[in-house]
Amino acid sequence: MKPIASLFLLMLQTVLISSQCLAEKPNVLFIAVDDLNDWAGYRGDKQVITPNMDKLAGQGVWFSNAYCQYALCGPSRASIMSGLYYHQLNSKKLQAPDQFVEDQAQAMGSELLHGYLKNHGYKTMAVGKIQHKHLAKKKLDLSGGRSGWASIKDKDGKKIKINFRSKKTLTDWAVYPFDEKKLTDSKSAKWAVERLQEKHDEPFMLIVGFLHPHVPWYVPQKYFDMYDKEKLKLPPYNPNDFDDLPAAAKGIINDGYPRTEWAKDENTWRDIIHAYMASITFADAKVGLVLDALEASPYRDNTIVILWSDHGYHMGEKNTFQKHTLWDRSAVAPLIIKAPKSVLKTKQTGSCDRVVSMVDLYPTLVDLCGLPPNKKVVGRSLKPLLENPSQAWNYPAFTFKNTGHRSVQFGPYRYIQYEDGSMELYDHRSDPNEWKNLAKSPEKQQVVKRLQAMFDKYKVFDQKLKN
Repeated sequence: MKPIASLFLLMLQTVLISSQCLAEKPNVLFIAVDDLNDWAGYRGDKQVITPNMDKLAGQGVWFSNAYCQYALCGPSRASIMSGLYYHQLNSKKLQAPDQFVEDQAQAMGSELLHGYLKNHGYKTMAVGKIQHKHLAKKKLDLSGGRSGWASIKDKDGKKIKINFRSKKTLTDWAVYPFDEKKLTDSKSAKWAVERLQEKHDEPFMLIVGFLHPHVPWYVPQKYFDMYDKEKLKLPPYNPNDFDDLPAAAKGIINDGYPRTEWAKDENTWRDIIHAYMASITFADAKVGLVLDALEASPYRDNTIVILWSDHGYHMGEKNTFQKHTLWDRSAVAPLIIKAPKSVLKTKQTGSCDRVVSMVDLYPTLVDLCGLPPNKKVVGRSLKPLLENPSQAWNYPAFTFKNTGHRSVQFGPYRYIQYEDGSMELYDHRSDPNEWKNLAKSPEKQQVVKRLQAMFDKYKVFDQKLKN
């Protein structure tokens, strides 16, 4: 055979092999649900109606102790998509622009998660809220964009609030009086469904970001009607909770947001809970539309599905209704991963109680897709836990706050250290509500020292990325 013919045959074989490998790669459906705390049926909460998330959890592994790296949407999402701690991005803004986050990752010799998959042959598509707003479009093949928050307007077309008038927050609750199709999440679900109904010749990553149950809690009447407000059980609350807390801890309560003490006095706590639960069920319905479309598509048996939230949310616990704290209610967030049998040695379903981090999503997805690891990112692949949820997993999860406060979750212990050196320590085995601060307890000093040392051990403040 002539050299030129041999070379052509070799090139043809390479192209065919590459095409075959791409065809065998799993697709990815990456679903973000904004401000969703851990209230859901699959977690044993009998109050909240989440049939679609429950079904997904039953088909995959759901993590009961998944912690965000920042209990605020922008930095948390930047961390998830970059695979880095937010402070490594060197942003001077708490909510860095989407393009800045992508530029910083690339300047460090890395890529955001979708960009990394695109560089390895994936078609990338996104709609809704993914990072602080949407996604920079450099590495997107197709974007459905993102619309805004739900709003109610007066007769003059001016946005108004119905039940909570503070200008320091979007917090409000009411029945959404207009067509459900006008809501951003309805539009995002429709766009995602259409993508799943199309033919894709290459493996794809479809990212779908839903706004609800982020405030304002405006959803149609039918979602409120699914609950009997008077029978709703309120979260646990201790009016003396702050007696053993340092001043810095009390300072993280957002001024201008609802407070539990007055919600009780004004008899509005149940109204707030009702609206939040209705918003969760609304979001679940939109998630269901996308999952049903996947199930009806040719991609159902070869698609990784990951559903996550950027952080948790206080609904009266610790005397507040907010995120952006270092307590468990803000830091722990929903995470469900359903992977096809083809990418796992053994496919398991059910819960996993190991402490994991949202920053683990990047290396996990890269691993499940069979791609070479990105050595620039932090975190670790959760694939071993998908194959064996009960295996040993002795790693901590770190959550930060922009003022220099930090926390670590390790096993049952949650340790919080504020910028002024004051501390909190909780043992979730005996105190799941974090009502008893053990930081000054003599018998817990060894635990405190061990947890303090983890910030240095895992080099979480090292601005340099791993080689």
